[in-house]
Amino acid sequence: MISIDFQDYFQLTQLYANYAKAVDSGDWDLWPEFFTEECSYKLVPRENHERGFPLATLMFESKGMLKDRAYGIRETLFHDPYYQRHVVGAPVIHKADGRRFESEANYAVFRTKLSQESTVFNTGRYLDVVVKTPDGLKFESRHCIYDSEMIPNSIIYPI
Repeated sequence: MISIDFQDYFQLTQLYANYAKAVDSGDWDLWPEFFTEECSYKLVPRENHERGFPLATLMFESKGMLKDRAYGIRETLFHDPYYQRHVVGAPVIHKADGRRFESEANYAVFRTKLSQESTVFNTGRYLDVVVKTPDGLKFESRHCIYDSEMIPNSIIYPI
């Protein structure tokens, strides 16, 4: 059984909730600030994850790469605008040592294009490594393992 104190669990749940709020807000400069400088963010199909295949739909290996993606979303990518809304389950802690947590949570992302109904955009689970830093909890790695083999022709915004 994993032992974690209430304060750490509360901060972890706040990290998950604040992350979802930030990526739903459309303020892309907020997104990289949830990560450590040396971090990993991957969007991986479930089949590849379960088979141990390294292929990822998106893969960023540093906070600098995340900032570059945020810049690209803001300044260079052209697409039909849409909103997204994350619904994230309570995190399950797999390992905890007081400074580092390995956790996972289910997620569903809904997309709403202007003048259209909302649709389910992406579902899956986050596999995370979260560390304590002087600035609070941060993701050292966030791997988004999505369930469907079929995804829209482009994923613009972070999951």
